Amino acid sequence: MEALTLISDRDRPIKPIVEAALENELRLVQAGIRQTKRNLAQFERKHNIETQAFVTEYENDNWPENMESIEWIGEFRLLARLMEKAETIESVHPIHHQYESETICAT
Repeated sequence: MEALTLISDRDRPIKPIVEAALENELRLVQAGIRQTKRNLAQFERKHNIETQAFVTEYENDNWPENMESIEWIGEFRLLARLMEKAETIESVHPIHHQYESETICAT
């Protein structure tokens, strides 16, 4: 578990700002996931093979390395990174503390 403490010099609460920023980032990442899945589906339809089977063939040097296969493997790796990022964002649980005039948000 990792914790982050944010301290604001202002009297305004920062928790809603941080939560909104995380929600917005999550929406953007989810849009990226949807687009990447659509891109992978196009490769799968075109070549009549599922992405995981393609990756196995590619990693075993049983698939020709060309621009299209490089793009396909790139989309596969991008999806993994985007899904990991979404999971990380979703795992953030803000804890709110009030100290005198400071607002601290630890996540």
